[in-house]
Amino acid sequence: MSLVLGIDTGGTYTDGVIVDLQSKQILNKAKALTTREDLSIGIRNCINNLKYEDFQNISAVSLSTTLATNAIVEGRGCEVGLLMLGHDVNGTLPVKHYSVLPGGNDIKGRHLAELDMEQTRQAICELKGKVDAVAVSGYLSVRNPEQEVAVMNMVHETLDLPVVCAHQLTTSLGFYERTITAILNAQLLPIIADLLTSVEKVLVEKGIKAPIMVVKGDGCMMSETLAREKPIETILSGPASSIIGGTFLTDTDNALVFDMGGTTTDIAILKNGVPRINQEGATVGGWLTRVQAAQIYTYGLGGDSYIQLTPEGKIQVGPQRVWPLSVVAHQYPRLVDELNMKFEVNYNLMFAQATDCFMFLKRTTNEEFNELEEEVIRILQDGPRSYYYLTQRLEVDPNLLNLQHLVNLGVIARISVTPTDILHAKGIYTQWNREAAVKGVGILAHRMGKNPDEFIELAAKQIVFELCYTCLQSMVSCEGKDIRLKNDPTAMYFLEKALSPDEGQGFACAYKIKIPIVGIGAPVRAWLPQVAEKLNTKLILPEYAEVANAVGAATGKIMETVKALIKPGEKDGTYLMHAPWERKLFEGLDEAVSYALEETKRRAALEAEKAGAKEFELVVNCDHVYTHTGMIENGDVYIETRIEVTAVGRPEWERQEAKEKFFVDLVEC
Repeated sequence: MSLVLGIDTGGTYTDGVIVDLQSKQILNKAKALTTREDLSIGIRNCINNLKYEDFQNISAVSLSTTLATNAIVEGRGCEVGLLMLGHDVNGTLPVKHYSVLPGGNDIKGRHLAELDMEQTRQAICELKGKVDAVAVSGYLSVRNPEQEVAVMNMVHETLDLPVVCAHQLTTSLGFYERTITAILNAQLLPIIADLLTSVEKVLVEKGIKAPIMVVKGDGCMMSETLAREKPIETILSGPASSIIGGTFLTDTDNALVFDMGGTTTDIAILKNGVPRINQEGATVGGWLTRVQAAQIYTYGLGGDSYIQLTPEGKIQVGPQRVWPLSVVAHQYPRLVDELNMKFEVNYNLMFAQATDCFMFLKRTTNEEFNELEEEVIRILQDGPRSYYYLTQRLEVDPNLLNLQHLVNLGVIARISVTPTDILHAKGIYTQWNREAAVKGVGILAHRMGKNPDEFIELAAKQIVFELCYTCLQSMVSCEGKDIRLKNDPTAMYFLEKALSPDEGQGFACAYKIKIPIVGIGAPVRAWLPQVAEKLNTKLILPEYAEVANAVGAATGKIMETVKALIKPGEKDGTYLMHAPWERKLFEGLDEAVSYALEETKRRAALEAEKAGAKEFELVVNCDHVYTHTGMIENGDVYIETRIEVTAVGRPEWERQEAKEKFFVDLVEC
């Protein structure tokens, strides 16, 4: 048997499955709460819940995760210092510490300015003690990586910190997007490293001696080593796994795959059994990256979304993720008593909801905190406390106690009312502490001037409305329309008429999605029947829907692509090769193409081996681009040669007797 242990670590739950790849049978499944303070606890609990003992026959462990996506959406991660070479960016950056230094290249890879070694070294020294990792991004470094490599070496010499270079992550143009990609990759280094270390720890305890693979955002797989170097590749890993798992568990080729987790709802549109690949790069948390991934539409809406009352007294769901009151109070029942101590109804809170509580996770950065923050950390180390309790204990005005900074850094977590609590209060789902959910709902209802049942109904309607919106917005985006429905009052008017109709409205309208919805994730059975009814479409909830991400993790393939570009040189008859590893000049086109092909194939093979492929084939695409003009005698002018080599293979654990073939469609550069 070829048995794979698939694990999906999400923001709320860690899912596990044992899959027999030969028979395509799911032998065991299990779930456990994700424990952010120590991921190994949740992973260990999940494996224990599998009730499986034959660990010596496990061929491999395959991981998918939403941790990277969630961290970006929530603005978490380590503190990063950015060094930009040759140019500033036009746009905001997710960093506080950055410098713009001399350097950069032109479109042919020539240096616009030489590095100022002294100024660069000074900028590096100024980052000491302020950051946990460094990102280096040079202007047009994809045409010549030399300066980025030099600065990387200087950082290694000066600071004992990990360094990420933009050219290592993408060959695409777009200085701003490439810089964002490098920053986010650096921010995610400790998050994915923590996950992998936690998995390794539990595998050793269980005596599982098998290689670890990680699902990338395009649904392909990579080795543990590569995941540690390029954690940015794991953004949308969880949703990509849900697509693979959804297609594995159903026979539906055309569908809207709807993956609802704790933090986000992720949607992909399947056509002929495959999702579109986003060639421009994945957008997560509002940041456009240059990471190739499946075209997945991500929304800050899930089972653990923060339910708040706006200053106008309306119910808002998400996008921030918090811990459900019912879940935390299950372990710490004293929170129920603390929820009896309430703020006055007419007291307006600027930085929190009256239901908010907080718990300590862990110190994750070198950053120093102010005296008030340090005292909060000290108090919470003895267990979770309500916001009201903290303000009374610290004798501080509630509107002077803003804890969002500590939440963003992952030092503490916010606990409050969520859709999970709404289900507990309704009595539909009672796995955790229902009393805490009822208390939280009662507090918000009272502040809104409603009774609890009225509040529950209004909150449920808002959740269903938001879920319907995600489906419709995804369909609009899939058709290539750059329309944000929520930014268009006319569109929202008709959406509300259809999705949240009033009894006395003069006319009604409706929407229909012409493809079925495939529901994936633990909360979908509670919410999607109402969504499908409002959108007049079929709902498919496959067996094992609640662990489909783990199923997808266990059934993926490996595909590694390496690209090179050849352009005319500065002198007639010369040619420049631009590649992630070097810029090289040639005297003839044939020589340039021959060298680029061989080197690209060699590096694709190395990448496939590094990613964990045992056997693979190389798919080569060499495209010569000319333009036609009547101004010269032969009429054709050489523009460039695009070389793309993709190594397609199976993970190392799969048996050689598995001979099935599969095809890869390459998209032109």
